[in-house]
Amino acid sequence: MKRKLLTFLACAYGLVSTAQSEFPMSVDVDWTATEVVVPPSPFQYQVLFVGATDMVQTGINEAVPAKQWHDFIGFTPITPEDCVDDANAIGWVSVNHEMIQANDKIGDGGGMTAFLLGRDPVDDSLYVIPQTLTDGRQGDFFNVDFSNVGETGMNCGGINSNIDGRIWTAEEWFRSDNNSLTVDFTTGGPGVRDLSDYTIKYTEFEMANFQTIQRYQNFNWMVEIDPRSAKAIRKQYNWGRQPFEGGTIANDNQTVYMGADATPGFFTKFVADTPGDFTIGTTYVYKHDNPGGDPWVEIDNQDFTKMLNFGTEAISSGATMFNRLEWVTIDKNTGKVYMTETGRDNPASRWEDEAMAGAVYAPHHLQRAMDQGATGPDDPAYWDYYGRILEFDPATGDVTIFVEGGPYFANSPDLASYPTKHLSNPDGLNMLYVNVGGTDKTYMLINEDLNGTSFGRTPDGISDRMCEMYILDMEIANPGIDDLIRLTQTPRGAEVTGACATIDGKSVLVNSQHPADTNPFPYNNSLTFAITGFDDPTALATLSSRDFDGETGRFSIYPNPTERIIYLSETTDLALYDITGKRIGVYRNVSSIDITGLATGTYLLKTKDGFTRKVIIK
Repeated sequence: MKRKLLTFLACAYGLVSTAQSEFPMSVDVDWTATEVVVPPSPFQYQVLFVGATDMVQTGINEAVPAKQWHDFIGFTPITPEDCVDDANAIGWVSVNHEMIQANDKIGDGGGMTAFLLGRDPVDDSLYVIPQTLTDGRQGDFFNVDFSNVGETGMNCGGINSNIDGRIWTAEEWFRSDNNSLTVDFTTGGPGVRDLSDYTIKYTEFEMANFQTIQRYQNFNWMVEIDPRSAKAIRKQYNWGRQPFEGGTIANDNQTVYMGADATPGFFTKFVADTPGDFTIGTTYVYKHDNPGGDPWVEIDNQDFTKMLNFGTEAISSGATMFNRLEWVTIDKNTGKVYMTETGRDNPASRWEDEAMAGAVYAPHHLQRAMDQGATGPDDPAYWDYYGRILEFDPATGDVTIFVEGGPYFANSPDLASYPTKHLSNPDGLNMLYVNVGGTDKTYMLINEDLNGTSFGRTPDGISDRMCEMYILDMEIANPGIDDLIRLTQTPRGAEVTGACATIDGKSVLVNSQHPADTNPFPYNNSLTFAITGFDDPTALATLSSRDFDGETGRFSIYPNPTERIIYLSETTDLALYDITGKRIGVYRNVSSIDITGLATGTYLLKTKDGFTRKVIIK
C-alpha cells in the first residue's frame, strides 16, 4: 500500500460528473484490456453516529444536533443486572467531542454522547437501540450532562476499563488562565461563558471540598461518567490536574496508568486502596532513575495545591519527561502497558527549562539524540517527527520502545518512491481480543494523528493529512513497521481515532474527526463507524496478507480489508465506464479511487492518455 490521495467511499472526492473532452460520454469497451480483479471484502462497514446531524437528547422532549470532533470511544458491556428490553443489546458506546462550543442545551466547552448498541443475530450488523433514561429523556443519542461537575473544557481521550467497562473522559488541552477557555471553534466567540470562580462541593475528596478556584482550574481532570444515565459522576481531583489524554485500568482493578499530552508529558499512576474504589489511594509519577529501583515517586494527593499544580510537583520530583504521551492501553493477557508517544517535531525549547529544574529525559530520547548527532534532547537540532509506541513492563519498571515511527525522510519522497508502510504520530491506541475456532488472538489497534505533512509524513506534493489505522498481531516478537497492516483510513483532512472493540470481538468502532468540509455528506462531518467481521477466519486471514499480486505497472490493486481501493502508480485524470461503455464518472488529479459503492460487475478504467484496464469487481 502506498499512502496516496484516495477516496473513503465511492465518490468521496475527486469524482466529477461534468463532461470532459478527453473522456467521451460513451466508448466501445476494449474486451482485450488487461483484467484486474477486486475481491469482495469479508468485513462489514457501517456509519453509526454523525456529528451535527444526529440529534442528541438534552432534556425531556428536547434535542439538538450533536457536537462534532469525535475522538475517544468507550464501550460498556451489558451485564445481567442491566434492565434493557432488547435481548440483542450488547453495550453502551460513549463518544467524546473535542470541539469546544458554547451551547445552551448541551453545555459549554466540550461534550460527550452516549448510546446503546444492539447486534443483529442474523448478519452481525450493529444498530442503535432507543432508550428511556432515568431522568425521562427518550431517544437514540444522549448528551452526557456535565453540569454537576462544572462542565468540561473539551473532551479528547479517556479511560475504558477492561474490567467492567467504566468510562473516564480526559480534558486534554491544558488551560493556563480563564482567557484560554473562551474560544468557540464554530463562532470564534466564547466557548465557556461562565468565567466566575468555581467552588468544589460535596465530592468524595475532602481535600478538595469547598476549595474555591479560578474557573480554568476546574478543567484538565479525568472525569468519570455513567453512560447508562448519560451523566458525569465525578472529577478525579485525587489524580492530579494535567493535560490528560489517555489511561488504562490494570487487571487488579486498583491501578490506573495515565499519560499527559504535553512536552514534557509525564507518566502517572494511581493505586486504589480497595479494588474498584478510585476515590481513595495513592498517586505517583514515573521517574525511571529513582534511587532504590522503584520508578514511582508519590505525589501527596491529600494536598489539593499539589494536585492542582501536578506538573510543578512532577518536575520538582525529578520525573521522567516524554514527548506527548497520548493514549494508554493494557494487554490484559500480559499486564504490559502500551502508550503512544506522538512526538513533536523539535521539542528542545519545550522541555529544557524543566530539565534545568530537575526533571529527567526518558532514556530513549537521550539515545535518539546521540544517534542524530545532537548534544541532547534540549539541542534545537534534535527532532522527533514521527513518534512511537512505548511499552511499560510493571515487572521491571522499564519503559522501552515497542514500535518506532518512520521510516525517516529529511525530505518527503514523491508518490512513486513512497514506502509501502509508514507510521506517523500514533495517537489512539487500543486492544482487540478475538476468539476464532477456540483460538484466542490479541491485536493492537493503532491510530495516526499527523503532526504535519512534511518530513515524509505524506508524499511530496500532498498537503492533506492522510491519517491511517493499523492493526498489529501481538504474537509477533519485536515488531516493526513492516509488521503493521493497514485496516482503514479516514476521509480527506480527518484524524482517525477512538478505535475500540466491542466485548464480543466482532466489531471495532472508529471515529473520523474534523474531516475537510469539501467531502460529500456524511464524510464532511465527524462520525463514528463500525468495522465488523473480526471473528471470521476468512476476514482475519486478509489481515495477514501483506500484498496482492494483481496487475503490475500503471495500475495495481490492494485488497484492503475494509476499503476497496484501486491504486495508480501516478497522479492522473481518469474516467470510469460501465459494461455498456457508458461513462459513469470522471476523477481528476487522483492516484487512487475507492469503488466501495459500485455494484459487482465489469468496468473499464481509462486515463486521459488512453491507458485502459478492465476492472472486475466481485
